[in-house]
Amino acid sequence: MNILVGVKLSLETRAARHAALGDPVRLAIVDELTVSDRSPVELRRLLAIESNLLAHHLDVLESTGLVERSRSSGDGRRRYVHLVHASVGGLSPSRPATPSPALFVCTRNSARSQLAAALWRSMAGATAQSAGTHPADRVHPGAIAAAQRAGLDLSGATPRAIDSLTTLPRLVVTVCDQAHEALAADDDGWLHWSVPDPVAVGTRAAFDATLDELRTRIELLLTDPKAAA
Repeated sequence: MNILVGVKLSLETRAARHAALGDPVRLAIVDELTVSDRSPVELRRLLAIESNLLAHHLDVLESTGLVERSRSSGDGRRRYVHLVHASVGGLSPSRPATPSPALFVCTRNSARSQLAAALWRSMAGATAQSAGTHPADRVHPGAIAAAQRAGLDLSGATPRAIDSLTTLPRLVVTVCDQAHEALAADDDGWLHWSVPDPVAVGTRAAFDATLDELRTRIELLLTDPKAAA
């Protein structure tokens, strides 16, 4: 009996998610969130819809477990909407990126952006840079150790300011809320991944979890991550 109930609940959940995605606006929201976290203001601008209609669509998506919302670690008044990646199963992103030069930006350029750039070079086989809005004196030892455990080398990496870059590639991803809000809040061409700062926690598990999340994000962004690796 319990097994049958479990199957029924699973089927009901799947049906609810299919129904939620049957609306073109909600499907467009999920498509966008596949590659970038967005604030409600950004989603309104991208989709050209009113705030009350967007709130309705987000409530439907959240009620079916497709999205979740969190408070910004930068401006606490801001919220970000995230796709629950495990909930979409085999859905493919409608905005895949081909392996091309990329820039990853965070505040201190000491952990998240360094790890993301190293992963991009490994997985996409393309060049990648990282930079910060207020770069630290050095790459955090926890990030270097996490990279080493994953077969990546950050031993020669040094933080640098984004202002030192004369040109930017077409693909720019902010990987912390502060950097996004300082640089790209009004630039919908940039992608944003609202990744918690592992330095704030400082544990091995926090750095490994950050690396795993970045790897998942990159896999979703690439057209064919296996071919690009």
